[in-house]
Amino acid sequence: MLFIVLVLVLAALGLLVAALITANSLWAWISIGLSVVAGLLLLFDLLRRRKKRAAETPAEEAAEDPAEEDEPAEGEEKKPEDAEQTVLMPAAGELGDAEDTPEPQQSGDPGEEESDPADVAVVSELEIEVVVVDEYPRYHVTSCEWLETRDTIPLGIGEARQLGFTPCALCTPDAEIAGQHREKA
Repeated sequence: MLFIVLVLVLAALGLLVAALITANSLWAWISIGLSVVAGLLLLFDLLRRRKKRAAETPAEEAAEDPAEEDEPAEGEEKKPEDAEQTVLMPAAGELGDAEDTPEPQQSGDPGEEESDPADVAVVSELEIEVVVVDEYPRYHVTSCEWLETRDTIPLGIGEARQLGFTPCALCTPDAEIAGQHREKA
């Protein structure tokens, strides 16, 4: 959606320049029209995202009610995908005591890999590229199954860790990248 808006804004800018060069007001009016369409698309996208978040909120509130939660049977452990809480993209200042407090998960979030400290030491020094998904707190290797239909953002693994992202439990990027690095060395 943002790509379309960017193209429309660039086209409007080009038409405005053409209007100034040729002194033809038609190009200026078309430029204004394209700018209005771009603005409407941004407004539509904003409203669509708010509606989507509002629809997710009641489901999350119901999951937080302890009386309605399904407790695991005796001898079973509660699985990470059972927790459904919204977690926005972590900010750099929220790194604090991440080891002491378990991080809540979004619905569909694969959970956090419990990384070996030796693997963390190895990957912290590397400039390997991993990918993240906007508004999800995990970083992944590009072959992760969880990424199938999601838009990804490439980041260096060190930068991802600095921004507060944690490794995915499904694709275990720390273990995989550290293993590949050890094989090469």
